[in-house]
Amino acid sequence: MTKPLNEREIVLGILMDVTEHDVYSHIALGNVLSKYQYLDKKERAFITRVTEGTLEHMIEIDYILDQFSKVKTRKMKPVIRNILRSAVYQLKYMDTVPDSAVCNEAVKLAVKKGFGPLKGFVNGVLRSTARGLDKVEYPKEAVKGLSVRYSMPEWILGKWLQEYNIDTVEKILADFQKEKPVTIRCNTSYITPKELEERLRSEGVTVMAHPYLPYAFSITGYDYLGELSSFQEGLFAVQDISSMLAGEIASPKEGDYIIDVCAAPGGKSVHLADKLRGTGHVEARDLTEYKTGMIQENIDRMRMENISAVLQDATVLHEASVEKADMVIADLPCSGLGVLGRKTDLKYKVTKIQTDELAALQKEILDTVYRYVKPGGTLVYSTCTINRAENIDNVHWFLETHPEYALNSIQDRVCRELQGSVQEEGCLQLLPGVNDSDGFFIARFMKKGSSS
Repeated sequence: MTKPLNEREIVLGILMDVTEHDVYSHIALGNVLSKYQYLDKKERAFITRVTEGTLEHMIEIDYILDQFSKVKTRKMKPVIRNILRSAVYQLKYMDTVPDSAVCNEAVKLAVKKGFGPLKGFVNGVLRSTARGLDKVEYPKEAVKGLSVRYSMPEWILGKWLQEYNIDTVEKILADFQKEKPVTIRCNTSYITPKELEERLRSEGVTVMAHPYLPYAFSITGYDYLGELSSFQEGLFAVQDISSMLAGEIASPKEGDYIIDVCAAPGGKSVHLADKLRGTGHVEARDLTEYKTGMIQENIDRMRMENISAVLQDATVLHEASVEKADMVIADLPCSGLGVLGRKTDLKYKVTKIQTDELAALQKEILDTVYRYVKPGGTLVYSTCTINRAENIDNVHWFLETHPEYALNSIQDRVCRELQGSVQEEGCLQLLPGVNDSDGFFIARFMKKGSSS
């Protein structure tokens, strides 16, 4: 009996949401995997791999299709375009799926979606692609060649090549396309790292210690994260090592009052609350009820009491907070170009104009929230991007316009492996493929004066 909805049809639905309806891939995929939990592990793994792989390699896939189709991809009907894209991904990157099965299933799906008259077109393009895939020649010009091979928009490459050498850029691009384990942070308020490792192994999870922090692990081998009792009990949080390093560099003291101004979904805030060992208080703020709701969900699951989620626009001065915080965390909205390995479709959505606007927004927020820090207090600025304009350039601007602040050394707050990535003593620029992390930037400022 034929299943009413097969994996390829589910993949098509996600691709349509992402490419035609502007839904973020991690949201669309997460919703689908939650909805179809009854599918077995192999089926859900296929959906995940084909969805993420098709989006990750989309520029390359479109380039390949254009070599074998008289109708260029940009002129195809969206449903046909996405059926062909996911099929080419399977042909090129999934040796376990026979070419004939890929072609046949794509034709069936086209018919099922009401495009029976185009089944010959779909079949012809895919069979030609399967025969000629190994003979496709890639562009010789450096930027165009990198763009096609690594499916990165040329304007992003142009920006990075102005800031990094070509070898570093290629390391970044290659790392984005690597499959990576999930990174987690131990909730040390309730369990030790050693106990968590033993607990996860007892649940059938493969666990590896992360080299940068003693309470960080990489995990694989589980089926559905939400089904792990250790996750349900809040014994760990899913968090990239770069985000954990922001908390490590912040290094709050017990009893500190901390304001996190753009906190959703709350990973850093909860981490800081954990570091306070039940003392002090973290006020995790964000712009909308949806975002503060996400923060609250994290607080509740991780069972933290010295933290609250608060609705507050970071661009609007909150007079009652002026010079009240021992520490302000400003992990600000950014282009996200350091996390393209996990948010594969972001590179197709963001524009150069948006990156310029975001750099300006970061300045606007910094120019508001710096007032909340007590004399002698700390301001931590961070982004999940690798663009200079959003990172070190903003640091220089901030120091020039706010002379009461100075960079505060972080050399003793990062492990030996990261010492070479420290800039100007108080900044850390993490690069995918160079560091074992996402692309991330952290700067630690100290406000001059004494808090006493």
